[in-house]
Amino acid sequence: MIAPRIGLVDPADYAGSPRGMGRRAVSGDRSIDFFDRQFARQVHQSDLGLNPFEQSALPHLRGKVLDYGCGMGQLSLAAARAGCPVVALDASEVAIEHLRRIAEAERLPIEAGVADLRIHRLGEDFDAIVSIGLLIFFDCRTAEAVLSELETHLRPGGTMIVNVLVKGTTYMDMFDPQAYCLFDRDALSSRYATWDMLATAHNDFAAPNGQNKAFATVIARRPWSHP
Repeated sequence: MIAPRIGLVDPADYAGSPRGMGRRAVSGDRSIDFFDRQFARQVHQSDLGLNPFEQSALPHLRGKVLDYGCGMGQLSLAAARAGCPVVALDASEVAIEHLRRIAEAERLPIEAGVADLRIHRLGEDFDAIVSIGLLIFFDCRTAEAVLSELETHLRPGGTMIVNVLVKGTTYMDMFDPQAYCLFDRDALSSRYATWDMLATAHNDFAAPNGQNKAFATVIARRPWSHP
């Protein structure tokens, strides 16, 4: 079965959206400071809404959902409004406080928490797990460990949604020089080759000063027979 392509627009068009190209992971580095300021500005300006990656993910969310690195929580809110209980984790107190206020006001089934996403250990399993634009802000060894942890807690038949930047990306302004990972272009599709691939995308976009942003996205269903 050939997975359908995900229809995406240039991420430069929504760099100021709640997730942008990544999100706060733990205090004290360049990318974290950038996104925490962005989150605060978005709250002030009410600059909120699903970005195209999140729009592509939403129809695949069912059952209990983990939004790992939820940013401002727009996807978590959309999933909860559709009836899914959601665990939403991020290291940005600004983002989590904002999400909690909305969830409480609307009485939505969202458990929002602040966590160091590099080392957080999950205590339950999920029917759908989302990691959009997060793993690229860890060093590659940490990114691999985090992805393995997420997979461990995805139930058989559950859906994994992962979006990363890949090699060929030359726009590096948002990264901490000591903590980032550009994935091999086909790393995700190879990793999930034995899963039911629901959708894939590889997209290259122009960045400032003649630089490039190269994205890979997979939406894959774990086999029911997976150990």
